[in-house]
Amino acid sequence: MKKKSTLIRQLIAVLGFVSILAGTAQAQQPAATWDSTFRPNNWALRAEQFRSYPHSSSDIVFLGNSITAGVEWRELLGLDKARNRGISGDISYGVLERLDEVANGKPAKVFVLIGINDISRNIPDSQILRNYRRIIEGIRSKSPATKIYFHTLLPVNNEFTQFKNHYNKDEHILAVNAGLKKIAAETGITVIDLYPHFLDASGKLDKRYTIDGLHLTAPGYKVWAGLLQQGGYLK
Repeated sequence: MKKKSTLIRQLIAVLGFVSILAGTAQAQQPAATWDSTFRPNNWALRAEQFRSYPHSSSDIVFLGNSITAGVEWRELLGLDKARNRGISGDISYGVLERLDEVANGKPAKVFVLIGINDISRNIPDSQILRNYRRIIEGIRSKSPATKIYFHTLLPVNNEFTQFKNHYNKDEHILAVNAGLKKIAAETGITVIDLYPHFLDASGKLDKRYTIDGLHLTAPGYKVWAGLLQQGGYLK
């Protein structure tokens, strides 16, 4: 009986030690984090180039990431005053950092599409939406006459393989889009809802409009241009 009690005490001690080790290992695991300081490799060069270009109060600025950068807006829309301010890989923090270049030029209109790279880098939806508000405030504080337009985030398509960190984030895309519409109602900016116009029957980015499940084809940009023109946003 005494030997049995001793074995039980030893077993309890071993289990306790294992529990301590497990707790320590769990505590040492790094918490999920996100980096607001990330900038793509060409960010500084592109931002410097943008600052060197002439600015006009008649400019129509397209501000965002690679999806914005991926087309010549002047040619697509037939507008000489269209200006491309997209940087491939940029996140909302990068846009905020270079926002003065846009706002100081006091453009007539700014069209913004940003956030899918934030989502891919695990920046919380709430923080993306907070940055949307900061972008609006930043433009209005320096150029109150500028009309501000935000696009909803486009869907993605996980049947492709090139941008795995961007796929399967549909719930975040929908949450950010819903939050953006709420911000628009509160601030009076205009939201252009791109999202539903690019969906296929299964709720993914239509293969007709994408080259890799994230970026757009020429027909995709034609759809986008058509929405801008039909909505009268460019007048």
